[in-house]
Amino acid sequence: MTFQQLGVIDPILRALIAEGYTHPTPIQEQSIPILLQGKDLLGCAQTGTGKTAAFAIPILQHLYLKQQNNRGFRKIKALIVTPTRELAIQIGESFSVYGKFTGLKNTVIFGGVKQGAQTKILERGIDILVATPGRLLDLIGQGFISLKDVEYSVLDEADRMLDMGFIHDIRKLIALLPAKRQSLFFSATMPPDIVALSRKILGNPEKVSVTPNQTTAEKVDQAVYFVSKPGKTKLLIHLLNTTPMESVLVFSRTKHGANKIVKFLDRAGISAEAIHSNKSQTARQRALGNFKSGETKVLVATDIAARGIDVDELSHVVNYDLPNISETYVHRIGRTGRAGASGIALSFCDSEEKAYLRDIEKLIRQKIEVVSEHPFLNYEPEVEAKDAAVPFGLRRKSNSSNKGGGNSRSRRRGPSGRRTP
Repeated sequence: MTFQQLGVIDPILRALIAEGYTHPTPIQEQSIPILLQGKDLLGCAQTGTGKTAAFAIPILQHLYLKQQNNRGFRKIKALIVTPTRELAIQIGESFSVYGKFTGLKNTVIFGGVKQGAQTKILERGIDILVATPGRLLDLIGQGFISLKDVEYSVLDEADRMLDMGFIHDIRKLIALLPAKRQSLFFSATMPPDIVALSRKILGNPEKVSVTPNQTTAEKVDQAVYFVSKPGKTKLLIHLLNTTPMESVLVFSRTKHGANKIVKFLDRAGISAEAIHSNKSQTARQRALGNFKSGETKVLVATDIAARGIDVDELSHVVNYDLPNISETYVHRIGRTGRAGASGIALSFCDSEEKAYLRDIEKLIRQKIEVVSEHPFLNYEPEVEAKDAAVPFGLRRKSNSSNKGGGNSRSRRRGPSGRRTP
């Protein structure tokens, strides 16, 4: 099956060929014909399956065929809402690439930066808007954006939207959209609350699913290291120094943890940067740009920030912290081994995370290979030399002996100024 056989028009075909795309991915092959017919779509697909093109190509085609009747001021006809800045930027870039021969205009808006540059573009008129929920509602409230002419709406990464607390914003946006429109809803997972939300957005949608929960990314070699929590950083540095790794995406459970990992790697002479929601937009884009160009070898990210990171030929994913949601593991390791390339996913598991590992193996229906021998299998931080030979429970007493059987400094002074026993 080719894009031409799917009915994609020539201006978009030329852009796809220029990018080296001739054959659609499974979700593109299933979704594009449905969307070209104008039907609503409920799609279950994880990052890396090609879902951006699955909705961008039909939207561009619809708008291109209609634009001859719209010679006046450009009004927003298509709206794509997504949870993170990085993902919004990536989607905007995709629309620009696939639509470069169509004459259609798109822009991206997100928070964390001054709005001036964004509002200037909006005032000149655009056809397609990609936005994060907060900034979108803000600019609607200021009168810079109207959704009354939207004919195509996309809610992407819906499960992450809910995780980030955007449910109320999404409900407000849905209420502002015209009732008559084509609606697309994509989510990597389909728990009950996501299904309930989709019913409020979609009428009687066609359904497409290309990522069953039990599957993991093809051509990804997986291994797990059992290691104490204090030994994780030592193990990561050891692997980076002894194993050929071209580019490494390290997942941390928390923003603080990501910063801490980068600090330790920098001390070890390993170039690394962190990307998470506490970083400024400029810092995040710089870190991502350095990683894509190869200037930075290691990028440490939280799950939320990692949505939208699209790096070709990513060699390794390291789960520094195992996720407590099994499906998240699948999404993480799917960052490597894309487009037919091979990849490696390594996971660190401390004693408190063994239950997470069992859940992951149950979900993917396979045992992950255990690396049973490594230098930090039972690593614990070294105690100070002066205390090394002293039992832990006796250290305070051994350091506080004097002629009177106690440490005079430990005695509190009474109201009279005398020391009390």
